[in-house]
Amino acid sequence: MEEMFHKKAQAMKRLVEAAEDAHQQHVEDPDLQYEYFNAVLINEVDEVGNSVELGGEFILQPNDHFNNLSVNLSLSVVQVPTNMYNKDSAIVNGVFWSEALNKVFVDNFERDPSLIWQYFGSAKGFFRQYPGIKWKPDENGVIAFDCRNRKWYIQAATSPKDVVILVDVSGSMKGLRLTIARQTVSSILDTLGDDDFFNIIAYNEELHYVEPCLNGTLVQADVTNKDHFREHLDKLFAQGIGMLDVALTEAFSLLRDFNETGRGSDCSQAIMLVTDGAVDTYDAIFAKYNWPDRKVRIFPYLIGRESAFAENLKWMACANKGYFTQISTLADVQENVMEYLHVLSRPKVIDQEHDTVWTEAYIDSTLDDGQGPVLMTTVAMPVFSTKNETRNHGILLGVVGTDVPVSELLKTIPKHKLGIHGYAFAITNNGYILTHPDLRPLYGDGKKRRKPNYSSVDLSEVEWEDKDDMLRNAMVNRKTGTFSMEVKKSVDKGKRVLELHNDYYYTDIKGTPFSLGVALSKGHGKFFFRGNVTVEEGLHDLEHPDVALADEWTYCNTDEHPEHRYLTQMEAIKLYLNGYEPHLRCDKVLIQEVLFDAVVTAPLEAYWTSLVLNKSENSDKGVEIAYLGTRTGLSRINLFVVPDELTNQDFLTAEDKEGVFNADHFPLWYKRAAEQVPGTFVYSLPFNTVSENRSVVLASTAIQLLDERKSPIAAAVGIQMKLDFFQRKFWTASKQCAALDGKCSISCEDENINCYLIDNNGFILVAEDYTLTGKFFGEPEGAVMSKLLQMGSFKRVTLYDYQALCWVYSESSGSGHMLLDPYFAVLSAMKWILTELVIFLVEFNLYSWWYSDLTAKAQRMGRTMQVPCDTEFPAFISERTIKENTGNVDCDGCIKIENLGEHVEKTRDEASCELDQLSTALGSFVIQQIPSSNLFMVVVDNKCDCSMFEPITMNPIEIMYILDRHKRACTAHVTL
Repeated sequence: MEEMFHKKAQAMKRLVEAAEDAHQQHVEDPDLQYEYFNAVLINEVDEVGNSVELGGEFILQPNDHFNNLSVNLSLSVVQVPTNMYNKDSAIVNGVFWSEALNKVFVDNFERDPSLIWQYFGSAKGFFRQYPGIKWKPDENGVIAFDCRNRKWYIQAATSPKDVVILVDVSGSMKGLRLTIARQTVSSILDTLGDDDFFNIIAYNEELHYVEPCLNGTLVQADVTNKDHFREHLDKLFAQGIGMLDVALTEAFSLLRDFNETGRGSDCSQAIMLVTDGAVDTYDAIFAKYNWPDRKVRIFPYLIGRESAFAENLKWMACANKGYFTQISTLADVQENVMEYLHVLSRPKVIDQEHDTVWTEAYIDSTLDDGQGPVLMTTVAMPVFSTKNETRNHGILLGVVGTDVPVSELLKTIPKHKLGIHGYAFAITNNGYILTHPDLRPLYGDGKKRRKPNYSSVDLSEVEWEDKDDMLRNAMVNRKTGTFSMEVKKSVDKGKRVLELHNDYYYTDIKGTPFSLGVALSKGHGKFFFRGNVTVEEGLHDLEHPDVALADEWTYCNTDEHPEHRYLTQMEAIKLYLNGYEPHLRCDKVLIQEVLFDAVVTAPLEAYWTSLVLNKSENSDKGVEIAYLGTRTGLSRINLFVVPDELTNQDFLTAEDKEGVFNADHFPLWYKRAAEQVPGTFVYSLPFNTVSENRSVVLASTAIQLLDERKSPIAAAVGIQMKLDFFQRKFWTASKQCAALDGKCSISCEDENINCYLIDNNGFILVAEDYTLTGKFFGEPEGAVMSKLLQMGSFKRVTLYDYQALCWVYSESSGSGHMLLDPYFAVLSAMKWILTELVIFLVEFNLYSWWYSDLTAKAQRMGRTMQVPCDTEFPAFISERTIKENTGNVDCDGCIKIENLGEHVEKTRDEASCELDQLSTALGSFVIQQIPSSNLFMVVVDNKCDCSMFEPITMNPIEIMYILDRHKRACTAHVTL
């Protein structure tokens, strides 16, 4: 990983050297005329068919590496902000000398074919991008992009800073001036990054901290905090007299005190003064707090067209190493606010500090990988003027940068070595996630919209069991070490939970502000086995049509050479093993294990074929798919029906992200099977299939080398079957008893009892009322579920989601923030009756398939929008063993007696007999585990009215805060 980061940084260094050399040799010509390729105008023609000015023919071709966007790999294009003149002298001169970057762009791409966009953002405002691509304006004909507003530019151009913004709210600021002032402050906030700290103080006769809860301190300028302060800007109103002397004194004191705590940026300090004038120079205050060192720079922004008090403000700026700007209209705001950045960059330019900076993760919508916008980071370096005559002036020419998709980082992680539940993650020096399997940056509405605070999700928000932030703090401080803790991992969209013991290993990534962590789950990732087969034998079995490899795993590095870029991993492995590509770098050990897995699992193909031919085994086509996955990412899939007849056609495809091998996780069915007792089948009803008339049941089990917990899991196998097929098997089995005549004195057809089949997380797979399928058992049977929790048969696990989404409703009752149940659409759709669904087949012996021949319910009322929120929600899990217990539930005078069967390997007949014996107990209910499965049969006497017991649901509870939870000064409370 460090090598990959180093290669990107070296590419930027070559661009910096080329840019500074080109500028040094260029002589500024105010009359220069130069036609360049404007990103918006290329290939545009006028009404008579001639190329428009700054347009011209620009060859574009689709390129797979850039997600089939049409690009030009030989040339770059230039974008100029809409509010700037394309042929301004400064723009034309800058574009002219920066043409020298084209050959370096091309050379970098040839050296490192994994590079994507490379660019140069000029301090003059233009943006040179390689490869060349056509830009399209928005629906208003505007391109609002200004490279100088981008985080990578600001971060590379300046050093971290502590900023106090003073806003004049005296009576003279009424009307348009206050509107301009608000926009000015908002634009200043846009220029602050995660390494900066700030506060906003409004002043008239008194001081008014915009956020009163943060009186006397500075806060980190992350997205959440900046947005919070923006909301308060609208509450400012103008009245009274402005006491600037008091405001300046408070600002200097605040910066001094905060710096002494050691919590600030420990670098630049600035006071931004937004006002319509100053009646004095206040030199006494500056002499007391800022002279002679002048550590705090003053940046006055004069609001309005009048200049009566401009001289005093100019004097303040010059006397305190700042910069004066006048903002007359709203259109002037953005361009004028940016000026202070070039002043703050001067020390870095004079000292020629070419710091390499890396941004936090962000989303680039330009590159869409087909499954959503791409998450990436940017590496950037500043470009300085090196001309002798201006060297001491500290002139910043601009910033060069390149984007690095986070997926490139994941390619360097050997997923097969991390085990089934293992994963790698990386964070920034501020603790924000760069990559983590639990990071969810987009809204879940299918529109690929990014959440407002997706780039500032803290590690503590996903590894929330680390209550004391020990792991986070160690990684932020760039330490190397280990850490262990018990974790509760929510899976299946938060509906289920896995309880794991994780060992964390962490270290810093040299040359970057990032730290890398690896989590290994106890029992996985520490034990390996290796097999050995010949290349010829392995290749033969690897070429079977039912074999596939994990698309996102790196078996061979296909990014190092352009000719390898279009190879699939399977194609690359074959070329490597046959010796056709000696320059192809592959993981020899992993490939050897892939070959071993291919050979060992090859007999399954013939076995599955025999089942297809033997129609009696699957006469009604209830079983549709058989599948296998191994620790090396190898999969085998066999269809027992034609693809068009599959009930759930998304399963095991790219559409089913949780069901396939990904760069950061094993399939969900594999992970759940791995946590069960060896030899146990895990049955589940995929929630995304319940409401769409494609209901299926998955049954999976893990394969271990030895019958002990420490034995590494070699693979997992399973089948997908129709739910109605399961239903028939279950109801047939439930009618059979151990009596000589085979008759039952009580059965699930009795109107006085309710029969359920639930899984180890409490979800209903079978019920007489088909609409209950997929629901949590506690919803229809709150009294029984409450008793099961009380007696320890099930336990409640509290989980937290700090990336949740809540629905905002506009009901007249003012219900406020209603919570998002990710499955509200699924649950509400269950109101139609699932006519032939639900089930479990006790008598359907799945072992014969593998071993016979082989060793939030919500309504859409007044919904307006989704908003990010934090939630607390429960999950439920059964105990591995159920001891014999008796108890009762008092339902309004009617007693329900409970008898929990001792967990032993009981046959179906024994379980039915036990049910028969309990039939004499009025109001009894029984729970019995189905042997070798994660399922339980529950029979409930329905004669008692237990409606007095509230349903037990899995609905989340929104955690409401007086102030954002990152700001410890305020108290949080939980509300429904």
